[in-house]
Amino acid sequence: MTVTRIVCNFASADVPGLAAFYSDLLNLNILMDQGWIITLGSGELGPVQLSVAAQGGAGSPVPDISVEVENVDEVHDRARAMGATITYPLTEESWGVRRFFVADPMGREINILSHV
Repeated sequence: MTVTRIVCNFASADVPGLAAFYSDLLNLNILMDQGWIITLGSGELGPVQLSVAAQGGAGSPVPDISVEVENVDEVHDRARAMGATITYPLTEESWGVRRFFVADPMGREINILSHV
């Protein structure tokens, strides 16, 4: 057996609103909209990965989701322009990533990162 995809499913009373947040923040496209569920994506399949952690690194809380992007500074600027709550500052970490945490409208911690 080979796992071909892992999908994050977030519960929300405001499905269109939460989908718009992620679409706007991460430049994602709507791949499917059934009303009760909206699936977003870049149109590309990424590698399958699942992390289990006791902490989020550098003493930070474990984020609910980590999203690797090409340009973390661009997404950080977009998050600030959206008025999103930055919960961990833009930091270049000793293990080779530049990242920040932002809270989604439901309060979930999103680790946005780029490898340096």
